[in-house]
Amino acid sequence: MKGWLAALGAVAALTLAACQPAPQPPAFQATDITGAAFARDFRLTDHNGQVRTLADFKGKVVAVFFGYTHCPDVCPTTMSDFAAALQQMGPEAERVQVIFVTVDPQRDTPELLKQFVPAFNPGFLGMVGDEDTLKQLANEYKVVYQKTSVKGVDDYLIDHSAGTYVYDPQGRLRLLMPYGSSPEAIAQDLKTLLTTP
Repeated sequence: MKGWLAALGAVAALTLAACQPAPQPPAFQATDITGAAFARDFRLTDHNGQVRTLADFKGKVVAVFFGYTHCPDVCPTTMSDFAAALQQMGPEAERVQVIFVTVDPQRDTPELLKQFVPAFNPGFLGMVGDEDTLKQLANEYKVVYQKTSVKGVDDYLIDHSAGTYVYDPQGRLRLLMPYGSSPEAIAQDLKTLLTTP
């Protein structure tokens, strides 16, 4: 009799468990690209001369943006928005790494990146690779860039992809954050990634 009651109890417990709603995936402001088979890693030199890969930032949310220092609007706006988002996050901002990858290695030397990128936030890192490395990386990240308005060897603009790729603390690609995302939306998504298993 006791065995029968135990079995009945087990069946009831399973039935109740089956009635529970399935856990919902986290809601993001940005586009959720979890499971995408691209933008898997990078190998670049930061503005301090250190070679970096995604694995160096494990345990942090990592935001990767492709731009250039002479950019008149999109790049400084994006960096400013991320800087404002991190200010809103308080101590949690210590677990976020923003990376600025230049699509203009011709002009963007490590020295120039060191002046430009940390001006938005001292923890931001500028990254550079040679032309071949950049082409391979752009292909891996599905990033496009092209010189326009060329007036001279060092006088031109660059049209480029304007989204930001965001990885969770385990190094998994999770979000594509569109240009123009507000600091509030950015902060909310970064916080969600920090608290989602």
